[in-house]
Amino acid sequence: MDKIKFAIPKGSLEKATAEFFSKSGFKIGGTERTYRPSINDPQIEMKVLRPQEIPVFVNEGLQDLGITGEDWVKENRADVEILQNLEYGKIKLVIAVPKSVSEKSTVGEFMESIWSQGKNFRISTEYLNIASDYLKSTLQYKKRFGKAEPMIVTPWWRKGDNARAKIFLSFGATEAKPPEDSDCIMDVTETGTTIEANNLRIIETVMKSAAVLIANKKSLEDPEKREKIYDIVALLKGVVDGSKRIHIFVNVKKANLQKLLTELPALKNPTISPLADEAWVSVNTVIEKDCLIELLPKIRKLAQGLVVYEPRQVLALDEIERRKEGQCKKDSP
Repeated sequence: MDKIKFAIPKGSLEKATAEFFSKSGFKIGGTERTYRPSINDPQIEMKVLRPQEIPVFVNEGLQDLGITGEDWVKENRADVEILQNLEYGKIKLVIAVPKSVSEKSTVGEFMESIWSQGKNFRISTEYLNIASDYLKSTLQYKKRFGKAEPMIVTPWWRKGDNARAKIFLSFGATEAKPPEDSDCIMDVTETGTTIEANNLRIIETVMKSAAVLIANKKSLEDPEKREKIYDIVALLKGVVDGSKRIHIFVNVKKANLQKLLTELPALKNPTISPLADEAWVSVNTVIEKDCLIELLPKIRKLAQGLVVYEPRQVLALDEIERRKEGQCKKDSP
């Protein structure tokens, strides 16, 4: 089998990706010195790329797997398989306007107010396709311009026939553009602090995004590559699941065991082990973190010696196998 070509992100997702992989069992080395880091798996060939580019390269089959943001998958309109939401690098893609704009105004109403003055509406963003789709989805745009394409303006080319709605490519410092160079911005934020500091206000959340594992669809059709890819999925999904669950060990009298299991349905398929004292057994299982506070009063009354661990990984191997089999059926003629 050819090696699995796996692109990981440079930039804002870089540190979080390294920390995520360190929990998965993979060891990646040399990312600070090279764009071709080492990994402790001879069947994987790693490469570091910008997250904006990764969906394109995976879509084209130049990379089998990649980690990028959901926002960049959507922006590139990449025809890739999203295998796993990795649930880190969470951001919101928002539209922000100057604070002078009425707080009651929607994006569509704000655009209409500009058009009614005979002016062109201008938005600055890195997300050209998402911005174009969003503007076209508003009732005000549809009413005025129907299916006309907003004009996208970059240093190299212009696309679209509607100059009344212009989308300008931003290379950074997007918050600095309004009001002189644009009427509003579409940009990513975690807390909104930078937007607030630049005298802007969020008027709409376009989408929420997090890091995702994506795959080339033709790579998934290759039986050998598919097997390896789902091995990788199992390890990475295990980190996601491990962050949401805890492993508990509790000692309980045999006389109370059935009551404990009956009253605590969250204790699914526990392992029950005998103890030196034959009147007691040990119960251990994995539960959702959010369940512990609710379960604790009942556990305290029926058992003793509760020990709680935070697992690094929880590998749902049966679920991964079902997903792989589902992919096989989908690929079958």
